[in-house]
Amino acid sequence: MAVEEKIQRAKKGGFKPGLFLALIVLAIVAIGGFSCFYIVDETENAVITRFGKYQETVGAGLHFKLPFGIDKSYTVPVKVVQTEQFGFKTVKSGRNNEYINNIGTESTMLTGDLNIVDVEWIIQYRIVDPKQWLFGVYEKEQTIRDISRSVINELVGDRAILAVMGSERTSIETLALDKMNSYFENLGLGISVIAVKLQNIVPPSGVQDAFEDVNKATQDMNRFINEGKEAYNAEIPKAQGEADRLLQVAQGYAAERVNMAKGDVARFNAVYEEYKRSPKVTKERIYLETMDEIFGSEKKPELIDGELDNVLPVKTLGGNN
Repeated sequence: MAVEEKIQRAKKGGFKPGLFLALIVLAIVAIGGFSCFYIVDETENAVITRFGKYQETVGAGLHFKLPFGIDKSYTVPVKVVQTEQFGFKTVKSGRNNEYINNIGTESTMLTGDLNIVDVEWIIQYRIVDPKQWLFGVYEKEQTIRDISRSVINELVGDRAILAVMGSERTSIETLALDKMNSYFENLGLGISVIAVKLQNIVPPSGVQDAFEDVNKATQDMNRFINEGKEAYNAEIPKAQGEADRLLQVAQGYAAERVNMAKGDVARFNAVYEEYKRSPKVTKERIYLETMDEIFGSEKKPELIDGELDNVLPVKTLGGNN
């Protein structure tokens, strides 16, 4: 009797099953409507799949997709430079970054001259193909680390320890960048390495002092070489300039003497031609010119006395001795 009374009261209260069903349908439509739209950030791309199959890649902005899980979107940070660290780890501790050394796990390598060296490095990369990044390789981060270690091991193993620690650092970084990009492209990982930077490169702790002495000696050698080159560059141009000057003076003197000799020859030939035509006249003319040159000059020759008292300035020919 009590149950029937409650049913009657519910009917009288206005409960309608159709209205309840309409509210459920409206809620489903609202949820579906909200799930149709998604926003992609400026630094990201979105990869869309339909029933799990790749559909398209879209850029930043507001986009539409099919609701209820038919279309799914996966955002990928394509404009963010990501970093992987090897041999060390930087973690945030309060306001400062804390450096944690991890030598002995992945950074210990064998050089080409059979020495052991600990190498720390970083790589920076950017995702360039979101589809390949999501679906090309399963364990992406581990693959990146494995290939990076393999490349650095190969390059370090081809060089002597002093070259790795000094002169070949830039070469290793450049070659590592090219090799890593080649491997990642072949694997279809969808990334591009933009930088490889070697950090600390140190020998094992047991021989650290010896290597520091070697490095100091190498630096001293390079300093002495540079000082020698500096002194060479300061003196050689000066000596070369002096040599060029002397050479030009000698060439000028030679040209002058040659021209004078040619003039004398030309003058002699002219006199000789005149002599052949009239020997007597030519002799007298030469004699007179010679006497005029001797007695007409302000500076008298030492064989003639300026006062014409003596022929030689040795003994006076006058009355007084």
